[in-house]
Amino acid sequence: MSISYLAPLSAMVVLAVGVAGHFASGSIYSALEARELIDALSRPALYLGSAIAASAATTLALMLNLLGMIKRADADFDAAMYRRVYRISLLGAWLLGGAVVMLLFMTMPIGEFDQIPEIWYPTLYKVLYWWVVILSALLVAMVTMLFSTIRDLIASVTPHDDI
Repeated sequence: MSISYLAPLSAMVVLAVGVAGHFASGSIYSALEARELIDALSRPALYLGSAIAASAATTLALMLNLLGMIKRADADFDAAMYRRVYRISLLGAWLLGGAVVMLLFMTMPIGEFDQIPEIWYPTLYKVLYWWVVILSALLVAMVTMLFSTIRDLIASVTPHDDI
């Protein structure tokens, strides 16, 4: 009953948007341009990282509640339902860790330092940009997996099948 291809498909759509954004921004020609891009990226990425961390932590807590609900429900659930809850929880844990790492990246001081090679800033921008894109894709995949799991759970415990 589950639509298992939606989570990877939704993540691929977000990755495609990230690739399009990468090509739309063009090439970075100097460390000064890269510093400006890092500064522009860091403000929204701080909010996004905080939101990802909060949603991942909340999802982990909700998975514990869902396990309790599954255990108390009268319906019989197969091992596939428990595997889905495990996968969502695993993705939530990875997202929480990734968001914390991203927040640590965003707190790095960005300035004009004499000892840093010219390639450092463009490389840092690319790493930060792709970190944001990948975490966003994983978040969308987790939410999609969560939706399909809840949809199947509701369909299995309700007497009607019109969901």
